[in-house]
Amino acid sequence: MFYYVLKYVLLGPLLRLLFRPRIEGLEHIPAEGAAIVAGNHLSFSDHFLMPAILNRRITFLAKAEYFTGPGVRGRLTAAFFRSAGQIPVDRSGKEAGQAAIREGLGVLNKGELLGIYPEGTRSHDGRLYKGKVGVAVMALRAGVPVVPCAMVGTFEIQPPGQVLPKIKRVTVRFGEPLDFSRYAGMENEKAAIRAVTDEIMYAILELSGQEYVDRYAAEVKAEQQELEQQRPKRFPPRRNC
Repeated sequence: MFYYVLKYVLLGPLLRLLFRPRIEGLEHIPAEGAAIVAGNHLSFSDHFLMPAILNRRITFLAKAEYFTGPGVRGRLTAAFFRSAGQIPVDRSGKEAGQAAIREGLGVLNKGELLGIYPEGTRSHDGRLYKGKVGVAVMALRAGVPVVPCAMVGTFEIQPPGQVLPKIKRVTVRFGEPLDFSRYAGMENEKAAIRAVTDEIMYAILELSGQEYVDRYAAEVKAEQQELEQQRPKRFPPRRNC
């Protein structure tokens, strides 16, 4: 119930008023039945803007850190995501991917919409990164279509690290549903799920117009953080007394 209060009474109208989102291709979202909406992930704002403009409820697999943050802000964030029916997923450890797939299939088996970001994390530089194959496994196991989605402009209004978004117009663009029935029963074949994932990412790329990087975003982030740590620290010049 809290989800619909947020969508139609509290948060939804406010987001539409402030960001005046351009909505393209909304007719590609199935009116009923299970489907996956797979999008790029540029900003924390993505979690709110896409659900605000959809006519149907959508459940996202959200990283567990949103539910375990410290302090007042952490508790408020956790309460919000729980109340909105979002599902925490632990991204650490060998079983993390399988746990996310189980949770996602649970949503799809109920005939609902599942939202997922195949990159697995927010883009730190606005580019589109290689997709992880979990989205393909879920699509093939559940036998559901995948609707590609592009968030355009959300990186500019709230890049990673920025607490409050800028008030600027954004675009939410949906593509035609992708049918992968030709891969039925092949969810355990690496070549098949890689091909499905790449097709989904290409569809997102066409919608978003981003630069594509054929590497996982988490790997690139880790490399950049390591380089930052290796750089010698610069101290301000000493002043003569």
